[in-house]
Amino acid sequence: MLITHARLATLGEEPQLIEDGALLIEGESIAAVGTTSELATRHPHEEQWDADGQLVMPAAICGHTHFYGAFARGMAVPGDPPANFPQILERLWWRLDKALTLEDVRASALVCLVDAVRHGTTTLIDHHASPNDIAGSLDVIAEAVREAGVRASLCYEVTDRDGPERARAGIVENVRFATSQSATRNSQLASSFGLHASLTLSDETLADCVAAAQGLGIGFHIHVAEDMADQEDSLRKSGKRVVRRLYDAGVLGPRSIAVHCVHVDEAEMAVLADSGTWVTHQPRSNMNNGVGVAAVEEMLRAGVRVGLGNDGFSNNMFAEMKAAYLVHKLHQRDPRAMPGDMVMRLAYGNNAALAATFWPQLRLAELAPGAAADLVMVDYHPTTPLTEGNLPWHLLFGYEASMITATVCAGQVLMRERQLLTLDEEAITARARELAALVWRRVESAD
Repeated sequence: MLITHARLATLGEEPQLIEDGALLIEGESIAAVGTTSELATRHPHEEQWDADGQLVMPAAICGHTHFYGAFARGMAVPGDPPANFPQILERLWWRLDKALTLEDVRASALVCLVDAVRHGTTTLIDHHASPNDIAGSLDVIAEAVREAGVRASLCYEVTDRDGPERARAGIVENVRFATSQSATRNSQLASSFGLHASLTLSDETLADCVAAAQGLGIGFHIHVAEDMADQEDSLRKSGKRVVRRLYDAGVLGPRSIAVHCVHVDEAEMAVLADSGTWVTHQPRSNMNNGVGVAAVEEMLRAGVRVGLGNDGFSNNMFAEMKAAYLVHKLHQRDPRAMPGDMVMRLAYGNNAALAATFWPQLRLAELAPGAAADLVMVDYHPTTPLTEGNLPWHLLFGYEASMITATVCAGQVLMRERQLLTLDEEAITARARELAALVWRRVESAD
């Protein structure tokens, strides 16, 4: 397939903006990039897709999300409103996840995947929990991911909060799924070893998880110092701050993701950098939970590898980028904080490098020969000059994700002219609405 008459924003290490550009897709990869006249002359018999002057750029990547959380939208939490982060966990998320069946898990995942395709996000790193239906839950999500046509890394959240039996079941689910993915080695699915957070994990369970992960070739995916409660709990349990506790337990390393890291100090940043551990930043969630703003710029200066996730908010990564751009300026009272090109670095370059820990054979977040054919078409026609140099600020101030008209992942067209081609949005929405009502009733009736 030859996409023609596009305004190509290639991104990558040497970003270009190619007017009247074209790119040739062969299989799952981009075979050639150039102008329409060049590629149409060289490939006259290829099927052509006229972009009609739209902006074409790499698809978005999400470094951390929760497919299981979709049914929380609009849900009234029983009792008084949570006053702090531990109460949010106890009164909302730990009631919701216990109410989920495997059918709910699938429906919730499909809702999030519709959202991802509509907003041009084709690679997602998920973190799952369904304590009363653990076995096979990752297979259910994997089936939804295959149906959607996107790419996802999956894991199950191990925790001690629901007792030793469920903690063991979570370990088994991670090992089982990782082993199955190792056997299939496909480019659409990958795995990590999920852990909830230091505050819900004993030393014994951490040791069991590290032992179980040996030989699987995967890292861990865990929430770290999202709230000060995590630090306080770690100091009580071990006399160590969270990052040091996890490092000493064998959890951190170049394949592992430490999510949030809102309340880490300089010494912990040094450990994260030296160990090569990934950190993901989720500004919308942090603002919503009132937990603070992570010192992303300081972490980057310390050599920490930082990407961008959404923590289960919408899979509109452009909204996450805008939140990151703004909240740091407000927090620091400095308009120079978190400049647009740094936001782009987190969302594309760093997220692509993070994704490469799961799919090392893929080049993501760039339009170049040999890169994965993951891209979006955007009906954006700016009223001011657009260049490769000012693209970040166009995305932050002019571009809206609702302008996306097409989404392609690994050469497969998932949405064209705003019509979803792999997912039945109407049927998914109708079934999700029915199931969510039942989940809400179970949440309301829970002790």
